[in-house]
Amino acid sequence: MTTDLRPSPIAGTWYPGEATLLRQEIDRYLAQAKVSCPEGELRAIIVPHAGYRYSGPVAAYAFKCLQGLRPELVVVVSPMHHPYRAPLLTSGHDAYLTPLGEVAIDHRAVETLNRQLQTRLGYRLTPVLNDPEHALEIELPFLQRVVGDFSLLPVMIRDQTAFVARELGHALADTVRARDALLVASSDLSHFYPQHIAEKLDREMLRRVEAFDPAGVMRAEEEGVGFACGRSAIAAVMWAARELGANRARVLHYATSGNVTGDYASVVGYGAAAIVRERGR
Repeated sequence: MTTDLRPSPIAGTWYPGEATLLRQEIDRYLAQAKVSCPEGELRAIIVPHAGYRYSGPVAAYAFKCLQGLRPELVVVVSPMHHPYRAPLLTSGHDAYLTPLGEVAIDHRAVETLNRQLQTRLGYRLTPVLNDPEHALEIELPFLQRVVGDFSLLPVMIRDQTAFVARELGHALADTVRARDALLVASSDLSHFYPQHIAEKLDREMLRRVEAFDPAGVMRAEEEGVGFACGRSAIAAVMWAARELGANRARVLHYATSGNVTGDYASVVGYGAAAIVRERGR
């Protein structure tokens, strides 16, 4: 039992705080996700990070493609929505706590990544304690339920520039190259547009994901044609996955909060995708 735990600030609100109810909700979303997973070696997934009521049915499409996998290490890259000054952050605790148990942080992987970042960017991950960030934690119960035991490399991004995302991606690839690892990018899509505008913006962002174009993902907001609160997380994971041999990305599902609430005046978009190494391409 780990004593230095990062307590959950969102269990019981963003997702069920009781273990049985949480398992049941995750299992329901997985059962409802009728997905044809892409062939090839799965390197990474892209999943949304809203409360489970909204994003869980979409995220399940990507998490379902992990069934049968038992990665030793899972890297979860998310935005940091809160005003920390550091460009890249990680947890300063030894483990995350969810209602399904502890998720140990792989300090060896954190230190390896720190060395890579120091060389490439001139700085390391900044550890933070008792952070309020939901975007990383929200993925952990799904991972606990689908892949079981794993160690975690958590990365939260404040500096969402293309240069940092690209260098982080290269550093992540070098960090996990010799490990049995899975990469997870946590991001929602457009925020608070009417449904018809959100669908247009999200369609373009997901087109760039499916084109396996991380630079295009980063440019979409500058060009005003697509938005993702975790665009750097998506791009960094795509760059890392490409360096690790991935050659195809496929969008698995898309929906908005309006599909849940029935209010289409102001919605948030959610997409799920898988990134694989497809042989013969």
